Amino acid sequence: MPSFPIVDSHLHLWDPKLLRYPWHFPPLDRAFLPADFRAASAGVAIEALVFLECDAAIDQAFDEAQQVLQWAKEEPRIAAMVCNAPLEKGDAARAELERLAATDKVRGVRRIYQDQPDPAYCQRPDFIAGVRALADYGLSFDLCLKHPQLQATIGLVDACPNVPMVLDHIAKPGIAAGLMQPWADQVRELARRENVVCKLSGVATEAAADWTAATLRPYMEVALEAFGPSRIMFGGDWPVSTLRITYPGWVALVDELIADLSETEKRQIFRETARGFYRL
Repeated sequence: MPSFPIVDSHLHLWDPKLLRYPWHFPPLDRAFLPADFRAASAGVAIEALVFLECDAAIDQAFDEAQQVLQWAKEEPRIAAMVCNAPLEKGDAARAELERLAATDKVRGVRRIYQDQPDPAYCQRPDFIAGVRALADYGLSFDLCLKHPQLQATIGLVDACPNVPMVLDHIAKPGIAAGLMQPWADQVRELARRENVVCKLSGVATEAAADWTAATLRPYMEVALEAFGPSRIMFGGDWPVSTLRITYPGWVALVDELIADLSETEKRQIFRETARGFYRL
């Protein structure tokens, strides 16, 4: 385990009694609340948390932000949040972005496109316009996609150079199928864009049930090598990550991966990149 308190850049909380989550499936189709996270993360020293939107019904996106502020009273380590917004509406999304930007703790937006059947969905003009608009409100963008959409995502990033972006879950490579290319080359290409950083998060979830550390290491090493410690941040992705690994287990695995780095580089990955990107 790290010898210092960490910052987790990717925490989910939800309660199906309060909001609708159309994507939910067992065993995730129940409430996961601050008390549950405290129990699941026992033994890990955590200084701050960044809440990530949970793909609630889009008409409840602002309601989710308000609910997070209530949860933050119970869990004061929630220092920032990334909210959902209908960026596919282009400039018509600006009213919602203005409302979010005026909300306490909001630092960015995530609009998931990983399940869009069109691999180039993120390059549609209205979607690009919605992402570009984030810069006008001081908001960042979390990129949530699957590896077949990575090439199109590079095009999205090129079209929005003024928007700080972070690649969630190292672009969900095809680990279960043993696929390394073209994902690896595309991650390296994406890393050339200086407005993009990367989360070491959600990696085990992309592996088959019988995965080992050796299964994940080559993919994590590609991301670390491409972005470097100064542009990598730790993300727990709890509770989705529990489909494959415990919370302390994921922290320990990342700590093992970066064991040969300097103390400064370790702190960068486990703390400082997230603190800087999300303005904690």
